[in-house]
Formats: sequence, structure tokens, C-alpha cells
Amino acid sequence: MNKSVATNLIAAIFVLVGYGLEQQIVFTIGLFALSGAITNWLAIHMLFEKVPGLYGSGVVPSRFEEFKAGIQHLMMQQFFTQENIDRFLTSSSASHIDLTPVIEKIDLAPSFDALVDTIEKSSFGGMLAMFGGTEALVPLKEPFIEKMKQSLVELAQSDQFNAILINELEKPSVMADMQAKVANIVEQRLNELTPELVKQIVQDMIKTHLGWLVVWGGVFGGIIGAAAALVQ
Repeated sequence: MNKSVATNLIAAIFVLVGYGLEQQIVFTIGLFALSGAITNWLAIHMLFEKVPGLYGSGVVPSRFEEFKAGIQHLMMQQFFTQENIDRFLTSSSASHIDLTPVIEKIDLAPSFDALVDTIEKSSFGGMLAMFGGTEALVPLKEPFIEKMKQSLVELAQSDQFNAILINELEKPSVMADMQAKVANIVEQRLNELTPELVKQIVQDMIKTHLGWLVVWGGVFGGIIGAAAALVQ
């Protein structure tokens, strides 16, 4: 059972039992506990839902633009700063950037076509025509592409290549361009957010913990009710 519902139900039982048995202290404990639990439940509800006539309710969805701006500021000013990017590039985890997945996706067929065209236009063109022309080179296309990819992977994994790559990435102009691209990606993703989605994100993150506010509201309300009944 939901913690909020359970707390309100227990407090209501105290009220009914105290009233029915004419036990003033039980009735007062239940009444204060119920008021505390309901008040906290209403406060939580007002965070996410607009309640007619209650100013300030629905603060999460109504302030979603500020919420997005806060996320963007956090991402760009705390995470993707020039210092943090530079620290990552000089760290051991970035000392060898694995470009194998990128190389595997590259279409090297145009490179083979360019090579064939170069041979055809060179002094070897006449000799090639004697052996069937460019069609004779077609069987070499796949082996050429595989060999070329293997060579590129080996090159990209060399210390010299990685040192050159990191030095280029650390240039101020490149760093600024990287930050601008990251900022653009973050902004595009944030623009996809809606007030309803923002409400759902925040609600999912803190819903479990907010439930304890209702529980403790009922507990402390009951304690205050007991104290009030005893001093009468």
C-alpha cells in the first residue's frame, strides 16, 4: 500500500476510534496526525499539479523553462568546461582513443575507385587494357578495402597518431568548437522537453522520498495531538 494512503488511513482510524469510544486523547492524536499527513500530502501534490485557487501550486511544470535553463547551465558550466575537457584529453583514459568503430563504418569503396582511375590514366593504363581493363581489378576490391581498414586501425592505435590527435584537439579553436557543438546538442535535447515530461522526470526521482513527508507529518502531528490532549 502507498505510504501516504496508509498514513492517512491509520490517522483516520484513530479519529473514528477515539470519537466512537469517547477517548479524547486518541481522538486528538488521530485528528492532529490526519491534519499533518493531509497537509503534507497536499503540499506534495501542489508541487506537480495546479490546484485552482491555490497560488503557487504546480510549480514544477509551470517553471519548466527555468528547470531546462538550470540543466543547461549545470551541464556547460560544471561538466563541459574547457578545463574538464582538457583534463579528460590528458588523462590516461583518453591517451589512446579507439577509432576502430569509426573506421569500420567508413566506406572505402571510393578510395578503390580512385585508385583504379589513377592506374587507368597512368602509363600502366595500356598494359591494364591488355588484361581486360578495369574489370580485371574488381576481384581485388574487397581485399583492398579490408587491408586498408586494417592499416588505418593500426595507424590509429599507434602512440604517435594519438599524440598528434590529442594535441590537435587541445587547440583553443578546436576546444571552443567542441564546446559549441556540445552546447548545441544539449540545447536540442532540452528543447524536446515538455512541461509534462519535466513533471514526470522530477516526480519519478523524488516520489518515493516525498512519501515519507506524509508519514512524518502524521507522526509529528500525532505527537503534537497527544501533547495537546495531555495539557488540557
